[in-house]
Amino acid sequence: MTTTTPSRGRRRAPTRIERAAGRAAALQRPRVILALLLLLALTCALLLDGYLRAEVGGDERVRTGASSGKVPQRILDGGPILTFQGGRATTISVPDKTIALTFDDGPDPTWTPRVLKILKENNVPGTFFLVGSMVSRHPGIVRTMVEQGNEVGIHTFTHVDLSYQSDGRIKREMEQTQLALAGAAGITTTLFRAPYSSETDAIDNYSWPVYQKLGKDGYTSVFVDTDSDDWKRPGASKIVQWATPKSTKGAAVLFHDAGGNRAQTIAALPQYIKKMRAKGYTFTTISGVMEQQRASTRPSGAPAGVVPRGQDTPVAASSLQAAHHKATGTTLYEGKALILAVAVAEWTVPTLSVGLVVVGVAVMGRFAMMLVLARRHHKQRNRRRFGWGPPVTRPVSVIVPAYNEKECIANTLVSLARSTHPIEIVVVDDGSTDGTADIAESLGLPEVRVVRQPNAGKPAALNNGARHARYDLVVMMDGDTVFEPDTVRHLVQPFADPEVGAVAGNAKVGNRTTLIGAWQHIEYVMGFNLDRRMYDLLRCMPTIPGAIGAFRREAVLQAGGMSEDTLAEDTDITIALHRAGWRVVYQEHARAWTEAPGSLRQLWSQRYRWSYGTMQALWKHRGSLTDRGPSGRFGRVGMPLVVLFQIVTPVFAPLIDVFTLYSMIFVDLRAALLAWLAVLGVQLLCAAYAFRLDREKYRYLLMMPLQQLAYRQMMYLVLIHSCITALTGGRLRWQKLKRTGEVGASAGVR
Repeated sequence: MTTTTPSRGRRRAPTRIERAAGRAAALQRPRVILALLLLLALTCALLLDGYLRAEVGGDERVRTGASSGKVPQRILDGGPILTFQGGRATTISVPDKTIALTFDDGPDPTWTPRVLKILKENNVPGTFFLVGSMVSRHPGIVRTMVEQGNEVGIHTFTHVDLSYQSDGRIKREMEQTQLALAGAAGITTTLFRAPYSSETDAIDNYSWPVYQKLGKDGYTSVFVDTDSDDWKRPGASKIVQWATPKSTKGAAVLFHDAGGNRAQTIAALPQYIKKMRAKGYTFTTISGVMEQQRASTRPSGAPAGVVPRGQDTPVAASSLQAAHHKATGTTLYEGKALILAVAVAEWTVPTLSVGLVVVGVAVMGRFAMMLVLARRHHKQRNRRRFGWGPPVTRPVSVIVPAYNEKECIANTLVSLARSTHPIEIVVVDDGSTDGTADIAESLGLPEVRVVRQPNAGKPAALNNGARHARYDLVVMMDGDTVFEPDTVRHLVQPFADPEVGAVAGNAKVGNRTTLIGAWQHIEYVMGFNLDRRMYDLLRCMPTIPGAIGAFRREAVLQAGGMSEDTLAEDTDITIALHRAGWRVVYQEHARAWTEAPGSLRQLWSQRYRWSYGTMQALWKHRGSLTDRGPSGRFGRVGMPLVVLFQIVTPVFAPLIDVFTLYSMIFVDLRAALLAWLAVLGVQLLCAAYAFRLDREKYRYLLMMPLQQLAYRQMMYLVLIHSCITALTGGRLRWQKLKRTGEVGASAGVR
């Protein structure tokens, strides 16, 4: 065993990454906060959109008939307009030969404009009881409605039966609808119609307290005395018939401009207006009815304050002013903010839906491509007659960079000493402070040489090891990794092909008894190894794992050695070899056992570095997109696949889970759950096939559903965090993970 110690001298200048370490540390917290804020904004947009899309269904009555006791008989027998002037409940009836057209459940982008067009053409006003969520989604229709001279009332924000709600919920339903009206048309209103209400004789002990409460707040509740029942879609003639009051009585007539297919309503409405005018009826609003009632009780000679609106539609200006109030101050600004927030949500959800389709196609396409190419790779490399050429038997240099690896270094070196292939072991101690070099020397293994250097980082340690290597084939590994006896022999056989410049081995998780280890085990087998089989056949392998990789020494030197420009020196050197014209292959039988991070914090740190380093390497080698010939194959094939499958798709993949949750809450729980289970089933199929190829035990797949719910979400957040860091120009430093030495020398024990 030989020990090489560098001469004492001036400490090297720090690299760019090291110089930026302090600044990077200070910048990480704002970036995490930014990522969380973006996630929060997306969540809020989806929740708002889901809340707004509590679509209006049919107006099936929840209760029929009145309960005796609380409701005064004069109210039950009274007219359709209920007021609480002076604190006393009073009803108002529609005068004879007068029709107050009312419309519920709008505005609807399809039907409401058509209703407004009919009313305008016939010079007839209407009173529209609007659902606040629909108002916030279609403010332009409401604005047109008010400008045309119609009046509006509140039909709650989510079309909920207020009789079963708390006082707080009732207050929110009313206030939110008022804000929507303020933002849409700059007004508020005092008119109210309860969802699922009908005539006054249907007021019961559940709903009466609600009307009393709203009456104290200044609201006028409007009921129906003639119902067209257009929601039943009985045909236009039936709708006209049912909406016609008996004899010459006046009526508050109910139609619908939303909540379903209203084609029959659109067909019946002009016929109805024509019929009623022929019978001598005039049309007015609820406010017009109230003004006529006041006019009939006004002392003789008092001013009426009535302005004409067409020849048969008198509407009192004072009444309209009483129903509609101009929104000002906080109400107006909050209303506009609500409309803006809804517009953003309305834009966000369709955009994300398109992204979901793209992501879904990409994910399924990737699964299909991996399965097909992995199967072909396995058959090709495992057939009896396959060979790379004459067996490679010449000695190999194994380089082990080590920084504070006292828990693992002994197991690593002992496993290498059992190699069935002739090797020399070069341990490069990168300024360890825990006695790693001393432990390596104390083992007394004749194949081991220890090279000490001041702490300079893993790339520098690997380059130093390559300079001290005696042989032209070098194997690079991590100081916490354990090799099987045949690993090196399998790993170097592809070098029989002179086109092969590097070989990626099969990295395995050794401490898979832990939850994180089991999750990473699934990821390594399914994701990394299936990917490597696919990329091998496509001749665009993006990464040789740092835990196990073999290189031609001349190829590494030709590419400039391990670069310190990125945090993913393994990806960097792999792409550089491609661009130098070398072929990079995957050797599935060369297995190495590595230790997964022991905590979520360490896992985050590791994957954050991997993700960010990969982005650095791709950006550094963006010139490969224009390379020609064999050296440009990575740019033409590998670069697009890596960007699509390792960056773009994972960044947007959370849409699948977000929309699943969205659908479970706001759409259809059963259908959404079945869709999620279907996607999980496809992933389980891929994972099972990957486990079969690697001859792994299937019991670990029982952890996969939990992995999808927890581990995968964390990986998404890590990647998003890395993207934000890259976009904001941040830098990271190499972060040493704490090791326990759980992966022992008995490599391959499952």
